[in-house]
Amino acid sequence: MRILAIETSCDETAIALLDAKGCLPAGRQGLTSPRFKIIKSVVSSQAKIHAHWGGVVPNLAKREHIKNLPIIFKNLRLKTYDLKPDLIAVTVGPGLEPALWTGVNFSKEIHKELTTKNHKLKTKLVGVNHLEGHLYSFLLAKNYKLKTKGLFPAIALIVSGGHTILLRMNSFTKRKKLGETRDDAVGEAFDKVARMLRLPYPGGPEIERLAQKGNPDAIKFPRPMINDKNYEFSFSGLKTSVLYYLRDNPEAKKENVAASFQAAAIETLVTKTIRAAREFDAKSIMLSGGVASNAALRHELKIKCQKLNVNFFVPPKKFNTDNAVMIAVAAYINYLRKKNLPIRARGSLNL
Repeated sequence: MRILAIETSCDETAIALLDAKGCLPAGRQGLTSPRFKIIKSVVSSQAKIHAHWGGVVPNLAKREHIKNLPIIFKNLRLKTYDLKPDLIAVTVGPGLEPALWTGVNFSKEIHKELTTKNHKLKTKLVGVNHLEGHLYSFLLAKNYKLKTKGLFPAIALIVSGGHTILLRMNSFTKRKKLGETRDDAVGEAFDKVARMLRLPYPGGPEIERLAQKGNPDAIKFPRPMINDKNYEFSFSGLKTSVLYYLRDNPEAKKENVAASFQAAAIETLVTKTIRAAREFDAKSIMLSGGVASNAALRHELKIKCQKLNVNFFVPPKKFNTDNAVMIAVAAYINYLRKKNLPIRARGSLNL
């Protein structure tokens, strides 16, 4: 199956073309050898444009998506590929609605163009939940080999600028949300602390870079809700603690603040994820989302998984941040499940 995917949920304009194989047999949990061949993947970042404002400006993002989509699509079509997709998949939420609508409208135009020119073409237009794109991106992990008996139950941690969610997955089709953030997402906290330290946007990678030069034990920032028996998260208090520390210690070394903050955030995420894995006898842990590109988080969770003797799956960093490849993967899984979403932007869509 050939899939054309479009992603415009925030400040990355992305289009990808994939071939997908594998099936979802009746009466069995999981896929049979899903395989994805990436024919083309293009991501155009707007980070430099939004850096001036210290964050993403929705209408500015919309303008750039409108400009970039036809350019990227034209480039994709000029590369000698026979563009006859079985599916056109587009992110419908969550995200910034002005940005989401650009992808939705563009996908409708492409679908109409392709099916009008070729009446025999049975291309379907499907909506995709951006969070499911992150969730299923573990199928792109380099070490991934499907073992239906050794994969589930699994614990999935999705960490991004807008979400921090912990899930229990009993199969590809059955999942339960264990907890999520009650306030700031962990990625949002990274960005806000970066602004406190007067670091450029996007703040997450800057915090990580600076933290490598600092002492993670220099400052004892709180580990929010780490001892609570539930699987909820809260990062607003940690962010406020950094704010007060900087106010009371104006000469503090930025490297130590960044390292100590990062250590507190990561310890909270890893502790709750591993606790869930133990409680539910998980055979695998999946890490995804933009914050999953943080090397320290990847390392800590990998080490804990090795000690617990469970599989650890995290996609390559280029598939952690927003991209259209993961949207194509999620579209394929949902197609096999006969699941589809309305083709309209829903900024607050959740799992």
